[in-house]
Amino acid sequence: MKTIISTADLAAACKAFATHDYVTVDTEFLRETTYWPKLCLIQIAGPDDAVIVDPLAKDIDLEPFFDLMRDESVVKVFHAGRQDVEIIYHLGKLIPHPMFDSQVAAMVCGFGDSISYDQLVLRLTGNRIDKSSRFTDWSRRPLTNKQLAYALADVTHLRDVYHALRANLEEQDRSHWVAEEMEILTSPDTYYTEPQQAWKRMKLRIRKPREFAALKLLAQWRESEAQNRNVPRNRILKDDAIFELAIQQPKDESALSALRTISKGYERSKSGQELLEIMQQVSSIAQEDLPQVPKGKSQPEGSGAAVDLMKVLLKLTSEKHGVAAKVLATVDDLEKIACDDDADIPALKGWRYELFGQYALKIKKGEIAMRLEGKRVAIIEVDAPPPPAKQSSVRRKRRAQ
Repeated sequence: MKTIISTADLAAACKAFATHDYVTVDTEFLRETTYWPKLCLIQIAGPDDAVIVDPLAKDIDLEPFFDLMRDESVVKVFHAGRQDVEIIYHLGKLIPHPMFDSQVAAMVCGFGDSISYDQLVLRLTGNRIDKSSRFTDWSRRPLTNKQLAYALADVTHLRDVYHALRANLEEQDRSHWVAEEMEILTSPDTYYTEPQQAWKRMKLRIRKPREFAALKLLAQWRESEAQNRNVPRNRILKDDAIFELAIQQPKDESALSALRTISKGYERSKSGQELLEIMQQVSSIAQEDLPQVPKGKSQPEGSGAAVDLMKVLLKLTSEKHGVAAKVLATVDDLEKIACDDDADIPALKGWRYELFGQYALKIKKGEIAMRLEGKRVAIIEVDAPPPPAKQSSVRRKRRAQ
């Protein structure tokens, strides 16, 4: 089994792949000890051929591969491709386009919320994938023929999966549904966190504006450090430490070393000194310039019951139309619908609105209801609810007594 280890061979292979309507793509990587995934292997297949590329080979230039990924005449097919695309975006400064994700397509076609690749292959092709090499350390060399065969199978089976799903989508006139989902996967915002926005990844546990200012600066510092040093965020500073620093706001080394979440000696390190500088920066912010702490969700009375009803409706809609529930709406979407009829969410737009959103609004307003018909739950139209009955004068007198 040949593995491409030279730029010339890679260029020749990618030139051949560029003559096809589509290619299937997969990568093997490691990221346990890094911020950015470490690319260890690339698998590519066309309708009739397939190759493995070793990006760790000495002096190989991946630019021919990136040229193929940016070729608008070739559809790039992935399965659960977010991390694969993240690697390509980081190394090649591009996002493959046009793109087709078989996991997203499978959800639209009724295969559940997050079907695994091997199960999808089994259901669509009848083939079983040998999973014994799944936990390979792909950075080690040499790789065995068994490991390479396992890696290559990911893209060769994906050809049949792609054809089956595309036919299913066309038969049900749902190809444009998948196209909408691809807009998210082809957005640069999906793959890069601006350090200034890093605080949004954290669950707020603070109430005061100055604490919030500290949290934002600390999260920004950690994100920048993690990206520049290419290490996981928690290797720089854990979330608990950020919250403790934001609340306690130590002013000197002694106060910093006294914090429960800060290891001994950290206060004398370069990072420790930078944290103290951030604390000084926070303390110097004028009161009127402090950021406002974002308010938590305020759910109107009865919204919890409305969300529960919509969850049942969502399940019914998912089963009726053969679409994974989380493609139609998330729990967060349901909570937003409960609070706002005009919420800016996908569930109230386009085909999702036609299938689910309009009925979610109706059940919220009492215009439809659900009832058991035998062993099935059915949706029924209901008349507008009558206005609350006025209390009689006798009843009011009795209550007054």
